[in-house]
Amino acid sequence: MKIPFLKPSTRAFIAEARKTSNYSWADFLHGYIYGRWTHLYISIATGEHPIAKTFIKWGVFLNKVGLKKKKAEVNTPTTGFADHYHAKAIPLETATQIVQINEEIDKPDLEQVIPYKRARSLILKNPDHIVVIDCPCRSARENPCMPIDVCLVIGDPFASFIREHQPERSREITRDEAIEILKAEDARGHVHHAFFKDAMLDRFYAICNCCECCCGAMNAHNNGTLMLASSGFIAQVDEDLCISCDNCVEYCQFGALEMGDLMMDISYENCMGCGVCIDKCDQEALKLVADEAKGVPLNICALMDEVV
Repeated sequence: MKIPFLKPSTRAFIAEARKTSNYSWADFLHGYIYGRWTHLYISIATGEHPIAKTFIKWGVFLNKVGLKKKKAEVNTPTTGFADHYHAKAIPLETATQIVQINEEIDKPDLEQVIPYKRARSLILKNPDHIVVIDCPCRSARENPCMPIDVCLVIGDPFASFIREHQPERSREITRDEAIEILKAEDARGHVHHAFFKDAMLDRFYAICNCCECCCGAMNAHNNGTLMLASSGFIAQVDEDLCISCDNCVEYCQFGALEMGDLMMDISYENCMGCGVCIDKCDQEALKLVADEAKGVPLNICALMDEVV
């Protein structure tokens, strides 16, 4: 039975939800709120909205008065925040490949690529339907990085849902326009992240272009909530080519680059393999190399070959 006041994109969201295993109505309600009022959701989550302080006070109060686990539940496996909402750093090449996908793809569980307990599917329907939305993180900040319209929502039902429910903050774009946004953000030193969320049908839904100063996910990650996964690569410096100019240092959003006595030092622990620093070196002394200990890269070409 159709509910007459529901928008078409909401009906499509519900239809997909019904086909998604282990996806509850509570997940759908969460996803609806997140997609419908994304900017309010993020501004509260980042602590920028005035109401955020009220949420924190209530959280402290509830912790004090109870809501403790029953004894029988102590050893029950649980998931942390990052297991529900996370992103994978991806180089510009991978981000570009994603927006160029020209056929539907259905990879329900990329466990090795997305190392979290939930939300690790790459399922794209109508992948050529791309909507750019004002970045919720930048919009929440008093003095944000510019421009604002840099977050790419890819495929349905998400692109249609955002466009239909947030017309004043979004617009439809072509693949070429999406690539131009990615290139421009890369030039600014901003990191491309493929975002996954349990409430968003347990799958990938957007590429965000992130800066340390504005991005809520990067701030959370740097403060111990490890919701960002490495690309599976690490930056490597060629000591014969490096001239210690330190031009690349300012572009690293993860604090992985530091000028040593003779050449650039790269922090293995901090480097996320995003690749932003690579083309900032005029000497071409930096490159990305695959590293098994850093995880499995999101290889779009290989996934598409499997589809064929």
